[in-house]
Amino acid sequence: MRHSALVRVTHWLTAASFAALAVSGIAILLAHPRLYWGETGALGTPSLVDLPLPMLLTGQSGWGRYLHFLSAWICVLVGVAYVLGGMATCHFRNDWFRPAGPPKYTLPQRVTYTTVVFVLFPFMIWTGFAMSPAITSVFPGFVTVLGGQQSARTMHFIVASLLVLFVIGHVVMVALAGFSRQVTSMILGGESLARESRT
Repeated sequence: MRHSALVRVTHWLTAASFAALAVSGIAILLAHPRLYWGETGALGTPSLVDLPLPMLLTGQSGWGRYLHFLSAWICVLVGVAYVLGGMATCHFRNDWFRPAGPPKYTLPQRVTYTTVVFVLFPFMIWTGFAMSPAITSVFPGFVTVLGGQQSARTMHFIVASLLVLFVIGHVVMVALAGFSRQVTSMILGGESLARESRT
């Protein structure tokens, strides 16, 4: 399967930023592994869910928050570039929504990718913005419509968990389809280019 330069570059930048988001997100959770609903939530108040994680960082996750913030903005900018580029090159129309010839992706793949790109990632960004006091002080509707900052945090965790499950499933499917061949294709652009590089 041939992949455009846009797809390849944004794929690997998203993979790197997502890995950083996952690591920093775990650090943030270890600082306070409890989820709440509403506007407030802290130690000593009733929680919605107590995650089965130790509270290792005693409420401090400075490096995790900095890395999470940086990685999130990289992911957002790469995502915007991917969506705009995909619309300009008709990638979504030709490969996902209305393939003219034999489709590059199966129907489950197309449905899953569409859900991840156009539903889960935007909702992840929205709930992330809703936890930022700097943003919600200017745009309070970002958080009030979600029911409060802690509600946004809980939804952020749920969507993050769905994205992690997607990544695990994606890697498993790549492995089943031929890991080295698929990864080489995503690096070099297509199977024909991959064969040329080996000769």
